[in-house]
Amino acid sequence: MGFYENDQKYVMNTYNKTPIEIVDGEGVYVTDIQGHRYLDMFGGIAVNVLGHKNKKILDAVNCQASRYIHLSNYFASEPTVQLAKLLVENTFAEKVFFTNSGTEANEAAIKIGRKYGRSISPDKTKILSADNSFHGRTCGSLAITGQKKYQEPFEPLLPNVYNFEFNNIESFKRVVDDQVCAVFIEAIQGEGGIVEVKETFMQEVKALSIQHDFLLIVDEIQAGIGRTGKFLSYENYGITPDVVTLAKALGGGFPIGAVLTGEKASSVLKPGDHGTTFGPNPVVSAVGCVVVNEVLNETFLSEVHDKGCYIKNKIENLKKQYPDIISEIRGTGLMLGINTGKYAGPIKEMAFERKMLLNVTAGDIVRIVPALNITYDEINQFIATFTDILAEVAQQK
Repeated sequence: MGFYENDQKYVMNTYNKTPIEIVDGEGVYVTDIQGHRYLDMFGGIAVNVLGHKNKKILDAVNCQASRYIHLSNYFASEPTVQLAKLLVENTFAEKVFFTNSGTEANEAAIKIGRKYGRSISPDKTKILSADNSFHGRTCGSLAITGQKKYQEPFEPLLPNVYNFEFNNIESFKRVVDDQVCAVFIEAIQGEGGIVEVKETFMQEVKALSIQHDFLLIVDEIQAGIGRTGKFLSYENYGITPDVVTLAKALGGGFPIGAVLTGEKASSVLKPGDHGTTFGPNPVVSAVGCVVVNEVLNETFLSEVHDKGCYIKNKIENLKKQYPDIISEIRGTGLMLGINTGKYAGPIKEMAFERKMLLNVTAGDIVRIVPALNITYDEINQFIATFTDILAEVAQQK
């Protein structure tokens, strides 16, 4: 019995897993147990930012693991301090709180928001988030996730959370008031189908955060760390948030999350208010330093932007050729979504048959989130395979 079958037997089935046994990875490729090589456009769901088996990451792991693997948060850890310093010096942040994952980062941000509000008024506890948003699966993060299908089996959830229509400022104004302590927003809704925020909407929300004195919390768990061609995605919209939550790409494949806090939020939590046993792990912090230093390079970021434009132009040409299959391509940088409607599932399966890994989100969006250092030759391989798939779908219609 192979380990895929044993996975089905022994591991709790909360994901519909692809029937493949991956034994190796290098760059933007993975290899299965039969020796078949797959182009990985899945990217670990935007995690493997520098691809598989990156030498600098492996060197950082080996170097730090040979020193110490865990200390606990009662001691300062050199790689953790270095990572925090990098994040503060290159963003709006004054302080960083590290976690193990994105949903934990959002949990910490919820607590920061609630405590900030209660420091002003005991009734200032209202949290707002967008319809169709996704902020995690723990009970707090689930409460601010604007998708009922994820929430209903676990209700009742955290109270006093209200939703607004994404990119609709009138909808936002109907729920905002002086009782709001925090607003969570994704610059690009990842699980919601790669839907990008409008700059005017983001700027009006920022203005209202000043008027009503609430924390503007930008969830960058999927869109941060270079994914959009900027180090953090909020930089695309001409605003400065009060809090940013990070995870996924920050660890280059290792588990880590982070809460970046600006002036209004940096001193909210006091000793005893919050904690985590494993966050941040020193080995992961060392990897995080590698990732951040690589991504911060201006050439690296401009190439992410250019590669995203290149893919979008290619898909737009395919859209003209297959308008009944592709209705839209959206997103920015290397966080792209191709709306293929009812064909999304079959396209994913046909890609797998052609040794290419694709993911589908929101039911009809083919999501493109490869390693950010993917080459143009590898992008062209994706385009060629995708073109062949579209031709077959059109023939079968």
